[in-house]
Amino acid sequence: MPVTLRDIRFGIEIETVGQTRATVAHAIQSVVGGEVRHVGHPACYDPYTVRDAAGRTWSVVADSSLSNVSADRRAEIVSPILTYEDIPLLQDVVRSVRQTHAVCDERCGVHIHLSHPEVTPKALANLAKMIYKQEALIYAALGVSPERMARYCKPLNPTFIARLTKNPPKSFETLNRQWFGKFTPHPQRYGVERYSILNYTAFFYRGAVEIRAYAGSLHAGKIKAAVLFSLALFAKAMNAYGTSAKKRTYDPASAKYDMRVFLLGLGMIGEETRTARKHLLALMPGDAAFKYASQRPPRNGKVKTDATTDAGTEPLPLSC
Repeated sequence: MPVTLRDIRFGIEIETVGQTRATVAHAIQSVVGGEVRHVGHPACYDPYTVRDAAGRTWSVVADSSLSNVSADRRAEIVSPILTYEDIPLLQDVVRSVRQTHAVCDERCGVHIHLSHPEVTPKALANLAKMIYKQEALIYAALGVSPERMARYCKPLNPTFIARLTKNPPKSFETLNRQWFGKFTPHPQRYGVERYSILNYTAFFYRGAVEIRAYAGSLHAGKIKAAVLFSLALFAKAMNAYGTSAKKRTYDPASAKYDMRVFLLGLGMIGEETRTARKHLLALMPGDAAFKYASQRPPRNGKVKTDATTDAGTEPLPLSC
């Protein structure tokens, strides 16, 4: 049976500034229940933990990359392993933290980790090629700044993609060699390879791939959009027989249309992903319904739209 969004497990890291780790931890506890504990070690992370009512552990840790604020005002939220059904809970956590007046500035990011018990080397190769192919479109849609793209969220290494294309991996050992350039059975967690839009060091380190492209946010609707987009990418990679790595050229004139078509191709169709599509198209220039402006009928003309194609205007629910 095809893999769906509901079959994929995920974890999320949300970097914030402006509020103490203790305050952020208590905001999480107000939603998930359980108790807050100040672990305090290792000192470089000074972690607080929240063991929720389901026995899962949420953490709030320091992040040295957020160096534009004092050390006591750096709070990175690290979720436990979550499922599709936990998305509303995650959104409530985000809303609660936002109410503490914690914020996400230009240095903050959101990282999403993805796993499935039946993931294959082929699926991970598909995922890398899909993202590489649409990299420019994804960067534009997610508003990745040049600074983050140059340091923490670099484009995928073309040499890695060339290795995947020339020799599709049939084992995780082969994929490991292709990612690192040599077999690396015990990779360093913070190796230089990890600072990529798609991080496979995380997979070889702890069994989950990491997508690092998302800008920091404490907007519950944007966090949901990031999660659904990640789940859709992973599910598509799991289900695809194969995929091309041929780079797509980014065209501002058709960017919004191209992104909408990309999202529909990932299965992001219908009411379930309506708000997510709105957020993922919000930064894109162009028209979602027509590839080029010359194709749009006169203003007094009426365009018949089909709800299943997402071509019509979709109001953003106030609750998000």
